[in-house]
Amino acid sequence: MTLAEELKARGLIEQSSTALEKILGEPRVTYSGFDPSADSMQIGNLAAILTMKRLADAGHKIIFLAGGGTGMIGDPKEAGERPMQDEKTVAKNTRSIKAQFKQVLGRTSFRLVDNADWLTKVKLLSFLRDIGKYFTINDLIKRDLIKRRIETPDESISYAEFSYGLLQGLDYLTLHEKYGVNLQVGASDQWTNILSGVDLIHKKLGKDVYAFTIPLVTDATGKKFGKSEGNSIWLDAKKTSPFQFYQFWINLPDANIEKYLKVYTFLSLVEISALMELHSRKPGERQAQETLARLVTEIVHGPAATAQCAAASDALFGDISFNELSREALAVALAEAPSVPLARRGLAEGYSLVEALVAGGLATSKSDARRLIEGKGVTLSGQAITDPDQKVYLGDFSNGHALVRRGKQGVLILVLK
Repeated sequence: MTLAEELKARGLIEQSSTALEKILGEPRVTYSGFDPSADSMQIGNLAAILTMKRLADAGHKIIFLAGGGTGMIGDPKEAGERPMQDEKTVAKNTRSIKAQFKQVLGRTSFRLVDNADWLTKVKLLSFLRDIGKYFTINDLIKRDLIKRRIETPDESISYAEFSYGLLQGLDYLTLHEKYGVNLQVGASDQWTNILSGVDLIHKKLGKDVYAFTIPLVTDATGKKFGKSEGNSIWLDAKKTSPFQFYQFWINLPDANIEKYLKVYTFLSLVEISALMELHSRKPGERQAQETLARLVTEIVHGPAATAQCAAASDALFGDISFNELSREALAVALAEAPSVPLARRGLAEGYSLVEALVAGGLATSKSDARRLIEGKGVTLSGQAITDPDQKVYLGDFSNGHALVRRGKQGVLILVLK
């Protein structure tokens, strides 16, 4: 299978400026740009980064562009102007996402550039004469997003955002002249901006360069992942902890699992097919989700953090005892789950499980806690509890901890003090 065939089979191609087989039929110098609109990238960005890694693994040279310059403007949204960020914020965000490229790509060879290095030095008259004259207003206002904004008075577009496509075109031209870049890869919602560079280079230099986009990765409701949609899963461990990151993948519904395996892992298509066959036979074991969670978390946070997250997850939601956890995995579980400290000497007479449920936030009141217990919705140290007067004793603790569960997802750790 050729690279073009594999990318198509993985569902990674949305649009291309010419036949993909022609584009990838010879070595390319490829770039993909990321504006620092936040101090971390998220899993929507990760799909593009991993697509670029596939190109690098196939022998193409790759360049990542951090938009320290374009980030000062911001590409047009479907509705409303983006709030402009000050230079310090953009610079801070740019430093953060640069570090994430290195974290995710590991030993993969790549070049990292910042378009602030040239866009901040552009002179207005030179920009209008050397770049602006190759773009017509007639074509720009036909672009779907710009057209919708113009036709909706309350969502009118500023000249700054209107000019964003010209800046992106200048990026492609600059990288083509400086590094020989002849292919741009981006998300499908950037297609018209990407074509700005393809057209500019053709008109200005008489050369053919290429582009293709990947589909927007969406959640179970069909929304793309991103800050504007309020459903970001961040790559920064401080914004989305490794455990939360792992839990996101392992708790995904079955519907999109095969698609995510193709986009976010480097399992072969044959391996993915075999895994999905096993999953279809025993969906309750969630082998596909566990594999996806492990592989993607390893890419972003490394094998050690992934092993700790998996072990903590098994203790909180599976059948692993706290006795079996390493110190690091136990620390993860304690950091992620709510906990209630209980004094050892007070357990001789027992501590009310109802009070523990309320104190740990698994119940809103004592009466709510009683209803949960009577409804067989609560377990203590793996044992189903039906008596609302149940108490917690020293014998319920393992390695100084006792686990209370409400249903499948609600957990509470009682910590012996």
